[in-house]
Amino acid sequence: MTSSFLIPAFIFFIGALILLAVSGKAKQILILAVPVIAFFYIARLSPDATLTIPFLQYDLNFLHVDKLSKVFGYIFCIAAFGSFLFALHIEGKLEHLSALIYVGSALGVVFAGDFFSLYIFWEFMAVASVMLIWSRRTKKALDAGYRYVLVHIVGGLVLLAGILLHVHNTGSLEVGRIQSHDIASWLILIGFMLNAAVPPLSAWLSDAYPQGTATGSVFLSAFTTKTAVYTMIRVFPGWEILIWLGAFMTIYGIIYAIMENDSRKILAYSIINQVGFMVCGIGIGTTMAINGATAHAFAHIIYKGLLWMAAGSVLYMTGKTKCTDLGGLYKTMPLTLICCCIAAASISAFPLTSGFTTKTMILQAATSQHLTIIYFMLEAASAGVFLHAGIKFPYFVFFAKDKGLRAADPKPNMQWAMVFFACLCIAIGVYPQPLYNILPYPVEYHAYTGLHVVRMLQLLFFSGLAFFVFLKLLKRTETITLDTDWIYRKGSRLVVFVVTGIAAGIARLGEYLFIQQLPRLLAAFAKRPIGIFVDAYRRTGGGKVRASASEPELATTIPAGVSVLFAIGFLFILAFVFTMLFR
Repeated sequence: MTSSFLIPAFIFFIGALILLAVSGKAKQILILAVPVIAFFYIARLSPDATLTIPFLQYDLNFLHVDKLSKVFGYIFCIAAFGSFLFALHIEGKLEHLSALIYVGSALGVVFAGDFFSLYIFWEFMAVASVMLIWSRRTKKALDAGYRYVLVHIVGGLVLLAGILLHVHNTGSLEVGRIQSHDIASWLILIGFMLNAAVPPLSAWLSDAYPQGTATGSVFLSAFTTKTAVYTMIRVFPGWEILIWLGAFMTIYGIIYAIMENDSRKILAYSIINQVGFMVCGIGIGTTMAINGATAHAFAHIIYKGLLWMAAGSVLYMTGKTKCTDLGGLYKTMPLTLICCCIAAASISAFPLTSGFTTKTMILQAATSQHLTIIYFMLEAASAGVFLHAGIKFPYFVFFAKDKGLRAADPKPNMQWAMVFFACLCIAIGVYPQPLYNILPYPVEYHAYTGLHVVRMLQLLFFSGLAFFVFLKLLKRTETITLDTDWIYRKGSRLVVFVVTGIAAGIARLGEYLFIQQLPRLLAAFAKRPIGIFVDAYRRTGGGKVRASASEPELATTIPAGVSVLFAIGFLFILAFVFTMLFR
């Protein structure tokens, strides 16, 4: 094993520290240089590189290098470079600082060799990402950010509980494949699934991502869900439940994306749909399926980032995101339109684009395992993708009825970022072999067979035909859609009402017992400590003490040792309680 003093995450963290001391051109050079340096550093990492730190009786491994971690490391650096290029014009430091920590934390998860360091970076990622939402500085962004934090705190606690139970059961912190289906495994899986936006744990994504800044949402689309995909590939390959959850995600995302009016919410639900393909591939668990899930995550980060760039450019230039407020922009935003169409073709798996050479691997894996129902669900989802992201998004934003908007293409750095991602979408679609070469397992798959091309073109053609035939039904109106986030956005008010009502009732009961009644009873007892017991004894019919007896007469009736015994017993009880509370 080769000991290293640096992990890729630290490159971004160091960059964040330097960012605090620079500005202007130096700041721009820095944020573009950091992902480039990290990319080449990852390329030079050997599989035996490690960075371990002793912790209690365990060794924390912050650097675990293999083909799976490297391929996600590559795409995270590429995504960071393109996203920083898109955000290069931002003058403030908060968004850039948050993005550097966010990307660095995602890389920390990818290269973590133990669950403890993975959890540390996992939580850093949640904190940094919410700042990209709050950077927009609107009331909706603030509220969505708070909900985002609360959901991820719960998910982090579930993950931590699973990790602790797993370490207790196995005695190991190593991040690796888990085959036991015990409570610890399920808690870890639920923690991962929340970040992967698996329904019904997905509403945080469609709630929060559209509220980010025009540039910040590009970062958000790339890292949180794909980091979760990586962890599930690493820990839970072949879990059958993921097959059905992933297939359900593909349909779930489509239904909401088709109904949605907000263009950025369409893309948010589209993330759920696309991650569903990856989760399904992880559940299938064969080498073809794992390669397909990894490759599709790689391609998805690029084309979905490009779609968010197009939507961000429209927001930046017009201030609008609703489909009912947009239209006719093809006249004045030609470059944005072209890049958007390339991304739309890629997400729809159009031949000669990246989606065709990656998504079809998952479909082939389902066919090879004779998962007929799953295959047809994924095929239907592929048609739905073309409906909502391939046609609906660009049509209603750029080609629908002209609303009189005359916004031009955005700033030059934003245009260059879109061109960069668009070229990658085409490059991976035309020549996918370099991507295949870095996948976890050797690839024996050829996307461009006659059967694959014809079948996909037929699917896309009939999907497009269906869109224009039913265009009147798909036309957007001023409506909103309710997702499972309604439960904690509105239902939480009922919970607060019930909890506060119960708490108020307990407080009133406590006041009556301990503030009003108990002091009165103690005062009465202090005046006649022996007489109280004698009266109680008399009421039960015992003893021969006269009802009119005076206190001296009572004293002669009750042996003197009883008072002493009572006092000693009372002191003993006080000493015991004091010892138990403060020992």
